[in-house]
Amino acid sequence: MIHPTAIVSSDAKVGENVTIGPYAVIAGDVIIGDGTRIGPHATIDPYVTIGENCHIYQFASIGAAPQSIKFEGKKTVVEIGHDTVVREFVTIHRGTVSGGGITIVGDHNLLMAYSHVAHDCKTGSHVIMANAATLAGHIVLGNHVTVGGLVAIHQFVRVGDYAFIGGKSAVVKDIPPFVIAAGDRAVLHGLNSVGLKRHGFSPETLSLLKRAYRIVFRIGLTLNEAIERVKAEVDMIPEVQSFIEFLQTSERGVTR
Repeated sequence: MIHPTAIVSSDAKVGENVTIGPYAVIAGDVIIGDGTRIGPHATIDPYVTIGENCHIYQFASIGAAPQSIKFEGKKTVVEIGHDTVVREFVTIHRGTVSGGGITIVGDHNLLMAYSHVAHDCKTGSHVIMANAATLAGHIVLGNHVTVGGLVAIHQFVRVGDYAFIGGKSAVVKDIPPFVIAAGDRAVLHGLNSVGLKRHGFSPETLSLLKRAYRIVFRIGLTLNEAIERVKAEVDMIPEVQSFIEFLQTSERGVTR
């Protein structure tokens, strides 16, 4: 299952039923889970763990040193979950010591061609990054997040669960869960209603989230005032609670 032109370190741990294509380079201190496919000319640098049943396409680069002037060459890692697809020319960089030392890509992710995951980023599960979507360092994406093509997200930004970021957007502040954001600079455009319906959210849940969204973003209250009003007027189901907790814990500020 390993092409004779591939270069695979004797220190790499390769699982069962793994395919490694022509001219791929697999360094030492790499772990590749069962059933994963590595395409031609892909490069997997040291300190990378790839889960089971992933597909790494041709010319992807995983585990290169971070693009950080503070990086001193110390051991830091990349971890990729199970059933994740990494398309052509995607780049995923190792973490930095000051940033926690780890870059994480979750399960069931789809990273389309030319997308970039910088040092110390962490993505949840079922994340889609469209072509040339770019994460600066220290970004956190929740579960079921979609990042459109040519999107650039500023370092230290958080994006909440089920959020959708439209193509060619520049994101400089946190994006709450369950919403649509787009533009340069990105602004909110309401709930991600279509996406939430597709994921099985009930009409009652959508109605409560819409009420919370309108209180926070549509009637001119300060954030603290809006949060208190939501707590007083909206049934605090888990989704609304998650929405409010995200707002309360933002450090970069929230996209409005």
